[in-house]
Amino acid sequence: MSNLTGAQLLVEQLSLHGSDKIFGVPGESYLAVLDALYDADGLDFITCRQEGGAAMMAEAYGKQTGKPGICMVTRGPGATNASAGVHVAFQDSTPMILFIGQVARDMMDREAFQEIDYRRMFGQMAKWVAQIDDADRIPEYIARAYQTAVSGRPGPVVLALPEDMLSGPAKRGPDLAPYCVPQSYPAPQDMDRMKDMLAAAQKPLLIVGGGGWSRSVQADLEAFCQREKLPVAASFRCQDYINNDLACYAGHVGIGIDANLAKSIDDSDLLIVLGARLGEMTTNGYEVIQPPKTKQKLIHIYPQAEELGRVYQPDLAIVATMSSFVKALSDCAFDQQSIWSPWQSELRVNYEKFSTPLAHRGDVQMCDVVAHIRQQLPDNTTITNGAGNYAIWTHRFFAYREYGNQLAPTCGSMGYGLPAAIAAATLDPVKPVVCMAGDGCFMMTCQEFATAVQYGLKLIVIVVNNGKYGTIRMHQEKRFPARISGTTLQNPDFSAMATAFGGFGVRVEKNEDFATAFEGAQNFEGPSLIEIIIDNQVITPSQTIDDLRC
Repeated sequence: MSNLTGAQLLVEQLSLHGSDKIFGVPGESYLAVLDALYDADGLDFITCRQEGGAAMMAEAYGKQTGKPGICMVTRGPGATNASAGVHVAFQDSTPMILFIGQVARDMMDREAFQEIDYRRMFGQMAKWVAQIDDADRIPEYIARAYQTAVSGRPGPVVLALPEDMLSGPAKRGPDLAPYCVPQSYPAPQDMDRMKDMLAAAQKPLLIVGGGGWSRSVQADLEAFCQREKLPVAASFRCQDYINNDLACYAGHVGIGIDANLAKSIDDSDLLIVLGARLGEMTTNGYEVIQPPKTKQKLIHIYPQAEELGRVYQPDLAIVATMSSFVKALSDCAFDQQSIWSPWQSELRVNYEKFSTPLAHRGDVQMCDVVAHIRQQLPDNTTITNGAGNYAIWTHRFFAYREYGNQLAPTCGSMGYGLPAAIAAATLDPVKPVVCMAGDGCFMMTCQEFATAVQYGLKLIVIVVNNGKYGTIRMHQEKRFPARISGTTLQNPDFSAMATAFGGFGVRVEKNEDFATAFEGAQNFEGPSLIEIIIDNQVITPSQTIDDLRC
């Protein structure tokens, strides 16, 4: 009889596959795992305040590292709360594994306390959902979970863990190797055809996005695009995939797209889409690029065959991981610089005009706030945000220079910014982390500020307070002018709230006060919060509420 429990075997397997952090909220359904972690070296349990925040932290960990972020929650309410982060991971193509403590096996199918069939619950939200009923098979299930999360289009996996299985006996079985990320390579004939299509193009445009990226992929792609004068745009909230200061960078494609960039996409004769799905946000409601057949020639490169041709029918579909494709692309050489150079310059000039700061009404100018952050912090600073109109200023006016420095949900989930900032701060305590949040967005996961205080994490949260759900108010005013319903917020004193949690809090109501407040936040050894009061008429960099009503 083995003295090993299922929980101990589970923890061994997590360590085998290289996990070093578990984000979670404790629950009685997996107390055996928490006990096994007590004796584990190099595997830390980050105690969070709500399962939605924990799952978003795990997702952000997966985004930054490329390794599956691990989240552990209890059954029923714990799992339903965590589903918010699973949804982010699925739509953002992020590797993640959610472990859920489950009722004991002898209570199954009786609607026991907090019992849910997770295969049905998460069936459309995850790449794979399963339950480990036999403790001896834990290594098999864990290996498959890691492999599934990172293969093809990365994404989340959900595993339910019956309570009695975790506390019961288990056998180690044969030794397994840590997971590895499989690579798919472009076929030589596909690369030859792509070369011909690219050589024939007068106005090609590369759009990058999706999962499976790295800094080496970024560096190789930048070298190719700079050498060949090929303009490149970033899909929605993937702006850090290319150094925004390079001449080849043309801006971001998605919500709030520059009208000139939208026109350039329309004028293009060849779109090369690398890693992006071309979803609703990137295509601005499928209007900037219209399905099912684009007017331009389309080359679509994606690591999972099922995605190619699912919405847009490409002229050339290439199944390949990002690293293998970019390496193959680096070997290509063209003599097109003289043809593409004016086209690249046109797109670059338009981007620089669009990203030039704009003034809006009120005593605090958000463009100045973003510019100050950019000037004061190094290139490796991580910027996080959730959803809301406040994010427009960061997306439009902040210049990203290194891959892995933008943590933002392409699925548009509110509340994401603070958990993502916490995950980033746990990975590197020296690297600066700034969370941009709206008042409504921050309140979704504000309790996680206590998590940041508990672990002494150095990060800065900037809460843009306009007293409303800004994005929804914008759409409300467009459709039902002056008929305000459900979009007004009465907020707490956020700076006092941060202080009460044990952090640094300060309130800014005038433009000239931000620099001092930011310096104070930088000097504080722990989490800081700067509350910015902006004119509640301001809704975008160029529009007010009254403008929408005209």
